[in-house]
Amino acid sequence: MHPPSRLLDAPRRGTRAFARALGLVAAIAVGALVGCERRTPEPRHPPPQAVSADKTAPTPDAHPRPTFRIGVLYWSENIPGQVAMRRGLEAEADAINARTDGPRVTLLPAIAGDGEAGRLRQIEQMKRLLAARPDAIIVQPTDNDALTPQLREANTLGVPVVAFDQYISGGRLDAYITSDNRQAGTLDGEYIAARFPDDHVLRLVLVEYPRVSSTVERLDGFLAALRERGQPFTILGSYEAVEPQSGRVAGRQILADFPVRGSVDVVFTVNDGGGLAVVDTLAGAGRDEILVATIDGDPESVANITAGRLTVIDSAQFCGPIGASALRAALALLTGQAGPIDQMIPTFPVTRETLTRYPGWMGPLPPSFSKPWDSATPVWSPEPVPVRTTP
Repeated sequence: MHPPSRLLDAPRRGTRAFARALGLVAAIAVGALVGCERRTPEPRHPPPQAVSADKTAPTPDAHPRPTFRIGVLYWSENIPGQVAMRRGLEAEADAINARTDGPRVTLLPAIAGDGEAGRLRQIEQMKRLLAARPDAIIVQPTDNDALTPQLREANTLGVPVVAFDQYISGGRLDAYITSDNRQAGTLDGEYIAARFPDDHVLRLVLVEYPRVSSTVERLDGFLAALRERGQPFTILGSYEAVEPQSGRVAGRQILADFPVRGSVDVVFTVNDGGGLAVVDTLAGAGRDEILVATIDGDPESVANITAGRLTVIDSAQFCGPIGASALRAALALLTGQAGPIDQMIPTFPVTRETLTRYPGWMGPLPPSFSKPWDSATPVWSPEPVPVRTTP
């Protein structure tokens, strides 16, 4: 394992090194949080439209509790898994504020949005947060490199920064919370390999997104698992999509490029945000001979697995626990608590064989079980292993 300085100062696009450094590490399992809808929930905290310097605190009581102002920069409100992460973070804030002792938190949230406009908007949001000087900043980066100057400014100002879902290249992150994204790709790869004869050359189409660490690590894990299983493959084409609009474009282009039935064995999509639209497009064209492997655990994708509609495996994130863990890490840094601050939450292989074991995006993590397919790691485990801890 690399020392923390190398872990958090990972170079641009060095996701393979980052993933290998962490290994297949699991994380602290969190308590049960229920429900996972696809629509954006009504916010319990200041509306996530603009960063504010508002220092409004809860009504004082006989024993005043300190209130920490924490800026939270979310990426998308169109990618359901990310909406679920927000729900987990804000539910944790509600739980913290409902306690009778200890500090309270006031969130200063903002949503960047998708695409290049979202990337530029998040830079401006981070600048406004730094001008407001909150006690800490939690950020879900839209791009690994876009916020590097602002992260370094936060380091200079002494404002702790926690990243979740993806990291920021350059500067120093005080904590990093994510899924075990390489594990997610590995689970997909080993399951797909088990579905085909060892001498069959898989004809693959990839739907990727090379701009953030999480999706790059997923693709790395998928291809590495095929190689480790000795499954030959050829990549017929690669397309870019991470949300519904780009997913529809990718799906239509796949059909145009490979119009002959039986010309593609497997489509691998790095997330359900774009992957569900790919599946809908292929299914609408009657291309049900194609197997789809994807990542996220979106309820619609799970329903596709149940119905036998193209998707055969979805390595699911535990989105709510990721958001909750990010806020807990920020609070631990602010209060000097000992405990894990860098975490990788395990992903769960949802297939027709494991459907009854999967609790959904909000958790809790289920107990260990033996995988019903060949694997170099035959037992799936939720065991928590912290990557880095406070003193």
